[in-house]
Amino acid sequence: MTNREHPADAAALARAKATQAPPEPSDASHDELPAGLAGALADYSHHLRLERDLGERTVIAYLTDIAGLLDHLSRLGASDLSGLDLRSLRSWLAKQQTMGRSRATLARRATAARVFTSWAFRSGRITQDVGARLGSPKVGRTLPEVLRPDEAIALVSGVAATPDPSTPAPKGGEAASASAEAIRLRDDAMLELLYATGMRVSELVGLDLHDIDDDRRLVRVFGKGRKERSVPFGQPAALALARWVGVGRAELIEDAAGSALFVGARGKRIDQRAVREVVHRRARQVPGAPDIAPHGLRHTAATHLLEGGADLRTVQELLGHASLSTTQVYTHVSTDRLRRAYQQAHPRA
Repeated sequence: MTNREHPADAAALARAKATQAPPEPSDASHDELPAGLAGALADYSHHLRLERDLGERTVIAYLTDIAGLLDHLSRLGASDLSGLDLRSLRSWLAKQQTMGRSRATLARRATAARVFTSWAFRSGRITQDVGARLGSPKVGRTLPEVLRPDEAIALVSGVAATPDPSTPAPKGGEAASASAEAIRLRDDAMLELLYATGMRVSELVGLDLHDIDDDRRLVRVFGKGRKERSVPFGQPAALALARWVGVGRAELIEDAAGSALFVGARGKRIDQRAVREVVHRRARQVPGAPDIAPHGLRHTAATHLLEGGADLRTVQELLGHASLSTTQVYTHVSTDRLRRAYQQAHPRA
């Protein structure tokens, strides 16, 4: 038997992260779980961190939901997982529905419960996978907002309108504490690489110098669960990286950054918030462009690849999606854009 959750559940969690609002807080008060349930939660934490090697934020999200489930189970009178059944799972979700939790939250927690009961069954803690028949409320899929090719090029290359004087300056004192030219070279390289590869912002900030293969124009990326993949990038990104590494990075780098590819104004490895600020700031400088985040550049890269003729499997590998169903959202984006163009251009639309 595999130690991984069902692909449908993995895809559901990925879609929830990409298209929904941040998770709502847990309803549970689980400071005093019975020993049997507390031990199961501790074992599950060990499984997620050490066996599946998930990121800390993902682990916390799983554990928060499951702690709430176990707290509910305790209130029903159970002292260990032997009291877990389909009825108790459904009553847990029903209680949250009466408390006004969103359909997206209920769907995410149902998925978390199925992943947990699958693990509990495989590890012999329960005699059957009681969550296998637990349904999830359907959540409408929001199509991601993407840039047109000309908008994307203007954003990543900095060839945009002059910034509005009312636009706030970068946070963190970047303009005051470091060379504006070095920061511009860094921003150009980061944006070119984000758009060229479609990588996540968390993957970008984790890059080291040795992850870039200049000769073959490949970048080694460590994605979710520390899964490694190699992604190609084009000449514009290669030139931007060469300028940043050869000129800008040397001006900003401090010993604390080690081999980090991208650093902030204070010379340490750049963080995700700083990258988001750069993307938002550049997006505001492109006339008519939507205000996108780094994930919007990821959506844009995937959509442009498909519109340019790339097949879905290739895009899946480039983005590092565990399930093809997660990648399929971009086919809907492309179709939607095609439909709008047809309606605007065809006299009989």
